[in-house]
Amino acid sequence: MKAMKVEDIRKLGAEEIRTKLVDARDELMKLRFQQVTGQLTDTSHMKILRRDIARMETILREIERAAAVEGAK
Repeated sequence: MKAMKVEDIRKLGAEEIRTKLVDARDELMKLRFQQVTGQLTDTSHMKILRRDIARMETILREIERAAAVEGAK
């Protein structure tokens, strides 16, 4: 799996980012269960997902802060 690029995430709307964030968290949870049960062979996928989640949360927060600034004007 390839990591999502920041440019690709920024092209999405806030709701799309939220849905992708939920999906990524669900997938990460499934991978954690696989790791605990010994079924997971490629642990690098977990690292990529964690970073993607962090990227999405950061960009989502930037969008929310920009909307708050616009609302304050």
